[in-house]
Amino acid sequence: MFYNEDTITASATNPGTGAISVVRISGKESFGIVDKIFDGKLKISNALSHTIHYGKIIDSGNVIDDVLVALFRSPNSYTGEDSCEISSHGSAYIVKKIIELLVDQGARLAEPGEFTKRAFLNGKIDLAQAEAVADVISSSTEASLKGARNQLDGVLSAKVGELRKGLISVLSLLELELDFVEEEIEFVPLKEVKKKINQFVREIEKLMNTFHYGKVIRDGVNVVIAGKPNVGKSSILNFLLKESRAIVSKTPGTTRDVIREDIDIDGYLFRLFDTAGIRFTSDDVEREGVERSRDKVKNADVILFINDSTYGYDNEVYEEIKKLNTSANIITIFNKCDLKSINSMKSEINVSAKTGEGMERLLELMKARVDDEKIYTEKSAVVTNIRHYDALKKAKEKLHNAIIAIDEKLSGEFVSVDLRQGTDYLGEIIGEVTSDDILNNIFSKFCIGK
Repeated sequence: MFYNEDTITASATNPGTGAISVVRISGKESFGIVDKIFDGKLKISNALSHTIHYGKIIDSGNVIDDVLVALFRSPNSYTGEDSCEISSHGSAYIVKKIIELLVDQGARLAEPGEFTKRAFLNGKIDLAQAEAVADVISSSTEASLKGARNQLDGVLSAKVGELRKGLISVLSLLELELDFVEEEIEFVPLKEVKKKINQFVREIEKLMNTFHYGKVIRDGVNVVIAGKPNVGKSSILNFLLKESRAIVSKTPGTTRDVIREDIDIDGYLFRLFDTAGIRFTSDDVEREGVERSRDKVKNADVILFINDSTYGYDNEVYEEIKKLNTSANIITIFNKCDLKSINSMKSEINVSAKTGEGMERLLELMKARVDDEKIYTEKSAVVTNIRHYDALKKAKEKLHNAIIAIDEKLSGEFVSVDLRQGTDYLGEIIGEVTSDDILNNIFSKFCIGK
């Protein structure tokens, strides 16, 4: 795999004005380049690793800013290379000027994710951990941060590495037998090989079964508020958000487009979608809103099916929702319970968006839908990334093919090919087997300074 030894630089903090900003530089020429623009008591090239030095950034004798330079010597740095972090005042102009000076002295602008890519290529982290870095940065709730930390700490990598090591052990015996095929030496009975492969399949399936919950902690829960017009969907959204986000009116069809807002419930992200009432309409704009509502229902994890307690249960809308999404959790809710209500046995919960009655219970029910998926402890491996899930799925398919080859009494060569491919798919998760295309796709999604 091609490794670029250029010295790279970029801002590690968001653009804009702030108290401080940090500019990174990494590569074998880092210290020499920084010394050309830094005026301090000690040259950075002569300083000890993991120390911080005060001085000034100089451009042709003019002071640009007072800075602190932290230096890290190879291999004990984030990237595994010699690197520095220059902390300056948060002026966008100062940051731009520092980067320009570093580039003038021989550095080049970093590509998206190139610092973390170098950490991977230098063996500081594996590929799954590298992807977790981006998840840590984008985490917005306690659950998403814990999930990202779980992967960054190597819990998933350790489990995948263990499975891969076990498969390689079996594969090695099979391939060794191929060298002695004429002597008809059997190092391990195929019956025993099949037993071991089945064990690996079960372990892979356990990992795959964590993916639904992994998506929840990483991406949040898609919650669609659905029902007929004028049952109080927007009022419920406003109450949950504790602000008037959606227009509320007695006129049916007020909501004509999907409104999305995020809320945090006990550390979990819930993406709320307030939708237009599901009904037939001749109004072109409202009809478009209804179609968008149906699209959101199709992709929902949880559906809040709202009914008006003064009119009763709407079975026609419920059946349409079930037809659109057969897998979503549906919470049946009767709103306006502060008014005279029609008794119904089909309600999970009665609420009033006006008085707040039952709303705490609604939040508990929503969170319970997440807790139902929670099948692991914080020290267990969890799959949160679709790339990892697809690799596990492909590995499982190859192991099934190996079992079929054994059952059909094919030679060990056929079994070996399938096991080798299954091992490679596991290797793709942690980067033991990968390609430049995969790496570029992963790291292109990172911010520039990471």
